[in-house]
Amino acid sequence: MADNNTRPRRPQHEPQAVSEFGKLQPQDLKIEEAVLGALMLEKEAYTCVSDLLKPESFYDPTHQSIYAAIVALGASQRPIDMLTVTEQLRNDGNLEAVGGAARISQLTGTVASAANVEFHARIIAQKYIARRLIHFSSVIQEKAFDETNDVYDLMQEAEGALFDISKNTLKRDVIQIDPIISEAIKKIEEAANNTTGLSGIPTGFHDLDKMTSGWQRSDLIIIAARPAMGKTALVLSMAKNMAVDYNIATAIFSLEMSNLQLVNRLLSNVCELDSAKIKNGQLTPNDWDRLMGRSKMLFSAPLYVDDTPSLSVFEFQTKARRLKSEHDIQVIIIDYLQLMNASGMKFGSREQEVSNISRSLKALAKDLNIPIIALSQLNRSVEQRGDDKRGKRPQLSDLRESGAIEQDADIVCFIHREEYYTKSKEDAEGNNIEGMAELIISKHRSGAVGDVKMRFVKDFTRFENWDDRYNLSGENVVSSRMNDDVPTPDAPFGNIGPASATVPPNVDFLQDPGEPASPF
Repeated sequence: MADNNTRPRRPQHEPQAVSEFGKLQPQDLKIEEAVLGALMLEKEAYTCVSDLLKPESFYDPTHQSIYAAIVALGASQRPIDMLTVTEQLRNDGNLEAVGGAARISQLTGTVASAANVEFHARIIAQKYIARRLIHFSSVIQEKAFDETNDVYDLMQEAEGALFDISKNTLKRDVIQIDPIISEAIKKIEEAANNTTGLSGIPTGFHDLDKMTSGWQRSDLIIIAARPAMGKTALVLSMAKNMAVDYNIATAIFSLEMSNLQLVNRLLSNVCELDSAKIKNGQLTPNDWDRLMGRSKMLFSAPLYVDDTPSLSVFEFQTKARRLKSEHDIQVIIIDYLQLMNASGMKFGSREQEVSNISRSLKALAKDLNIPIIALSQLNRSVEQRGDDKRGKRPQLSDLRESGAIEQDADIVCFIHREEYYTKSKEDAEGNNIEGMAELIISKHRSGAVGDVKMRFVKDFTRFENWDDRYNLSGENVVSSRMNDDVPTPDAPFGNIGPASATVPPNVDFLQDPGEPASPF
């Protein structure tokens, strides 16, 4: 009989080294042994590898059990050495399964120093990722051969699984602060040389841009309101300002409305035509002239629309990355967040699913380095509050379905129109509130909070600067952005003043000499 004191036992079940493709799975048992031995020799070694390795990162099942014991010791801030690991394995009931105390002793004897433990740990982590990718591809391949599976569901499942692998395994290294300081100073110098005074993406709303300095890159902006407050109208007005006035590539993901409905709203916005007339086509000759003349500004605008219903967060990420690489998108708008889903992943509740979606949106904003604007619904508690002046004003606790939205967002805004609730053109103090809307900035991670006054033009389903006075008769438009000169770096908001031109009747500005026929 072999002497267990002089001859350490090997694991009862050797790991399977051949994959279903007949090739050796990526693994290196010698390096795994070296890392485990180093962790039990050097007390600081675990700190170097704790964010790189998990128990399943090891290929050998016995190595997984040993590292799990080390993790348990590290989590409770107890010493990690041969004796404590042996005792932890005994408490876990895994000591005999890994080969007994002699096996632990053997591991510490295979390495003389822990100097290269981090380098070795990275090798183990890379091989673990490779094994996961092999398993992922084999599962997808097997399901792809099964013709009973829906191919589009399979694509979403594959994308979700691949995203999960990258999210949980690819980590950004810690860097020393010097290059970050240099980059920050460079950004400050660029802001100082910028005559607009904005460091982010301009929205075209003066007071909002002054408060936020524009939408900042990598920010997640939540704009929330109850139904009928004008969420879609606000972001469409922003999208028009950004894409048409500032030539900023903008993408809109509309989960609620079709792309044709969105374009109809844009035409009503830009051409200053009653939305009802746009729907039923009952336009006067002057209306047609206005439609033909002003809609020209929308052609060739860097505005991209996707109306995929029930869009999954994984499909959205793929489309967003493609838009960024192909069209250099600078801002993305989602209408609206609660209509998204996280198919391919299982959650205990809808609240957890929405939390995952909001975290994914924030991570994507950082990854693409662009602002993402997501519309959100509010719960009914707003309607149930008192009728006093501030009773109906929304607050952060009104965000629907998930407190994680408030946590993940860099900016949270609410749209409030007192006129909608009072059904009056005057407030309790007798002030005129006709068309008045407030954008309430309740959270601003890197700036001030406050209220921004805007004007809501219901007939045209658009928002304007409060100071832009519009004559609803369509005659003598004063300070309307639709008739302002094109913005320039020296005049970022255009020239505010009387309209420089009007649209003569019976003139088709879309049909210039030599141009192809108008699509209308």
